[in-house]
Amino acid sequence: MATNEDASCLFCAILKVQKRAAAPAFFNTSSSFAFLDIMPAADGHTQVIPKYHAETLGDLPDEYLRDIGPVIKKIALATGVAEYNVLQNNGKMAFQHVPHVHFHVVPKPNASEGLVITPEVTFTQKKATNEELAATCARMIQKVRL
Repeated sequence: MATNEDASCLFCAILKVQKRAAAPAFFNTSSSFAFLDIMPAADGHTQVIPKYHAETLGDLPDEYLRDIGPVIKKIALATGVAEYNVLQNNGKMAFQHVPHVHFHVVPKPNASEGLVITPEVTFTQKKATNEELAATCARMIQKVRL
């Protein structure tokens, strides 16, 4: 469960049920939680969130940042892709859709998948099936460095 929890926050709700969560959840520390994005921009697109409700990076206590940085690195390496983006948005104008600090780790396997930066930044997304998420999760668990 998140400390400093917000009952109306989607990510706090995910943290509350993490032990019962489906296959997309796959990395858990005392301060951070990682799960696959259900609308991935590329295979392995992962959300990494602190177990502390803070709307922006500036609101997040440093001890959570000390934990989440190495988690982001491990997830990025576990994708098995040499190139990737780590994205963190703060506030609605900066395209933050869930008001809980979170980091997107988005693999860039080729020019057309992942984060695509043009005059308008877009994600190439498609709804992933539970089977696709489970297979990606299993593959990444094998690669994550503990």
